Amino acid sequence: MKDIAASGQLFVAALFLLAVAVGGPVFAAEAPTATIAEGRVAGAWEDGLRVFRGIPYAAPPVGERRWRPPAPPAKWAGIRDARAFGPDCVQPSYPAASVYFEPPRPMREDCLTLNIWAPERAEGAPVIVWIHGGALQYGSSAGPMYDGREFAKRGIVFVSINYRLGVLGWLAHPALSAESPGGVSGNYGLLDQIAALTWVRRNIGAFGGDPANVTVMGESAGALSITYLLASPRAKGLFAKAIVQSTNMRAVPHLRDAAFGLPSAEATGSALADSAGAADLAALRRADPQALAAAGRRVRFIAQPVVDGAVVPGQLVDIFDRGEQVKVPVLAGFNSGEVRSQRALVSPAPADAATYEAEAARRYGDLAPAFLRLYPASDREESLLAATRDAVYGWATERLVRGQARAGQPAYLYLFDHCYAAARARGLCAFHASELPFAFGVAGGPLGGLANWPMPAGEADRALARRMIAYWTAFAAHGVPAADGAPEWPAYGEAENFMRFGARPVAERDMLPGMFEFQEEIMQRRRGAGEQWFTNGSPVPRQRSVD
Repeated sequence: MKDIAASGQLFVAALFLLAVAVGGPVFAAEAPTATIAEGRVAGAWEDGLRVFRGIPYAAPPVGERRWRPPAPPAKWAGIRDARAFGPDCVQPSYPAASVYFEPPRPMREDCLTLNIWAPERAEGAPVIVWIHGGALQYGSSAGPMYDGREFAKRGIVFVSINYRLGVLGWLAHPALSAESPGGVSGNYGLLDQIAALTWVRRNIGAFGGDPANVTVMGESAGALSITYLLASPRAKGLFAKAIVQSTNMRAVPHLRDAAFGLPSAEATGSALADSAGAADLAALRRADPQALAAAGRRVRFIAQPVVDGAVVPGQLVDIFDRGEQVKVPVLAGFNSGEVRSQRALVSPAPADAATYEAEAARRYGDLAPAFLRLYPASDREESLLAATRDAVYGWATERLVRGQARAGQPAYLYLFDHCYAAARARGLCAFHASELPFAFGVAGGPLGGLANWPMPAGEADRALARRMIAYWTAFAAHGVPAADGAPEWPAYGEAENFMRFGARPVAERDMLPGMFEFQEEIMQRRRGAGEQWFTNGSPVPRQRSVD
């Protein structure tokens, strides 16, 4: 064994000398390396972990490959430098005042890369694949919140991925459908995620991960993506468990037909091409991405999946009702203050209780008494925040958990309800994505690049973060969330169990009594009438994307 180790050290040293001789990247002689299907990569040691960044999992989707399904990456000779993140996918910037604002990073269409944090001696370790949020139009695997080191310190091989965003990731168009062997278009971002999972299955063993024990994990648009991965026949067999943080189950466009108050995806794509002045597909592929994004804004293009009968066979609610989703254990939840940072989704509060109650009667008819019991006129602003939260996130999350439990799978529900001092001071208690520093185990530590984020601090926040990442890690490893010194987390089951993450974890039953039943009835009625059911409890003038 000593001879083998010595040979390995000599091999890495020889690579170092060769790199110097030919003017290539210079690696420390002890840099961690791995051999994958495409070639050899060298990363860096960080906190005793092997870290690899910017590894391509697909060919660059540029030029003629724009708006095509991802192709396998090219092989390379020698050793590839995997110490730095790849560029972000093309996207707009968040407003400078947004809580989610990050300083811009380099962007290119050639962005289909992934990153890996692995324990030093991992072998057959559980794997988490992280899919970032951002309304399917923002975000990056390089975000400071998404550092995988705390998971890797706990024995997980952690992978984060980029995927195509906005118009470049989700455009459907008749000409794109015509050139496709399957006669469909759109869903390129989802196909990227499937390609990344395929890469993981093929290559993660080189980093000590177990390809048979992969958990997909995501928040917001990442959680929505995972819900579609659960619904897509193309993703079956690529993951064993799912962690879903703040998903939704709104109706999305059909490829060729108008449905649920939405134009067809191809019709929207055609309008976008006309707005961009692109006479044909070749012109669309030559167009500047920022010009495409501007055209998208003019025609109200929303980055979202498309029901194409192939990658996405139907609406999420129908797929789960038919029991056709991927049958794997899930851990899913949402935050009590989700839309405090998404006020654009919330209708203005009426000036007085009488107007509020009259509006409830107008909108909900015989269901108005149920609405007013859940969302009373006594505090109209808080009631509308809760109604919108439940319509977008709460109902969808509980529906997902119920669907997996009904299919015989272990299913665990949570409510993140922690209001730390910095969030309380800004009226952002348990806001959308505020669970992230806790789930990643970094609450109370430095998070560079997030100038507007109300940072959790103090020992109580650090203690909650240690417990949450322990639950998440145990679920990824064994399918059962557990944490030393914390309550047992029972599966949802007939008792409708859930875990409330307030100042500390507390196991409870029947979260928000009556919420699911009311929102489900509204959805069923609107679905039956062929109407959109997004933001059931607090309608807005038109559908808007959520982060």
